[in-house]
Amino acid sequence: MTDARALSRRIASLLAEERNRLADFLVALADFDRQRGWGTLGYASLFQYLERELRLTSSAAARRVTAAALVQRFPAVVEPLRDGRVCMSVVYELSKALTPENASEVLPRFYGLSKREAEALVAELRPVANPPRREVVTAVVRIAPPVRVSAPAGARTAAPVPERTSPAKSERVQPDADLFSAAARPRDEVEPLDAELRRYHLTVSKAFLAKLDAAKDALSHTIPDGDTEAVLTAALDLLLEQTARRRGLVKKPRAAAPKPSDDPRHVPAAAAREVWRRDGGRCSFRLPDGSACGSTTRLELDHILPVALGGKPEVGNLRVTCALHNRLAARVMFGDRWMDQFTRDRTRAAALPGGDGP
Repeated sequence: MTDARALSRRIASLLAEERNRLADFLVALADFDRQRGWGTLGYASLFQYLERELRLTSSAAARRVTAAALVQRFPAVVEPLRDGRVCMSVVYELSKALTPENASEVLPRFYGLSKREAEALVAELRPVANPPRREVVTAVVRIAPPVRVSAPAGARTAAPVPERTSPAKSERVQPDADLFSAAARPRDEVEPLDAELRRYHLTVSKAFLAKLDAAKDALSHTIPDGDTEAVLTAALDLLLEQTARRRGLVKKPRAAAPKPSDDPRHVPAAAAREVWRRDGGRCSFRLPDGSACGSTTRLELDHILPVALGGKPEVGNLRVTCALHNRLAARVMFGDRWMDQFTRDRTRAAALPGGDGP
């Protein structure tokens, strides 16, 4: 009994130490993010730093990015994390509910809650601001069609023809139809959430998901958050436009032959294609460990020797980089002081009435 009690005290002490270290870690991580230390080390984001430098899994890195952002905005979260009133699994829910106006009142309501209880509290606090739009991808087990067994000749009798019902209509299945030729595909489901929103349950192939991810990468400049609805809407708009054009419903003037550009920044299409092929459609910026960034979002063509310093739009002077590493390379080349003026200009332009910045 004495040994068990001593071990229990040891466990309690280690738990308190773990909570303290977690709080200290998040404070340090928030400060590291505030100073953009990850950029100084050559990473495109805090998430990439955690994943590539500290070798965290994607989900673990994402949780810590969320926690660090929460600590930056609401330092009052640190002590509840330190003493165990708030756990890491609740931090993500906290990030959806806390605002500068309600933090002092709402934060205590999360003390001691489980993740599920915290989710319920967020739904109570923000029932309209947070409609259920989460995307969930799960594997579906394909059930093999049953084996058809021929009945004895004497046992064969006429059977009633089964009916198959679809969302739009009912139709009679012909007696000679092969009912077991393929496994039934799960039906799409649409669930109303409110007057405008619907939850859409859809069963798709792995190939479809791969194409969807590729489309999100391709549109990451215009849809940086990768919202699936926005990406699919853009694809459907394009499909409908092409269909209307084929049917002669849209008149489009023939484009004039392109003229050679005098802009020194212009990259010839042939050079762009070659660089894209060479770099595999991924950011080729080298990280501190020597590996390539590999990002497939917000990709740009970067002049290794900048145009301002005489760089040419040639294959040997071009590389594919993500937008963040493109800007990081510019800061290394021209310095923070020079580049900060462009950041300030964009901020001022965005602040003008009706201005979205360049």
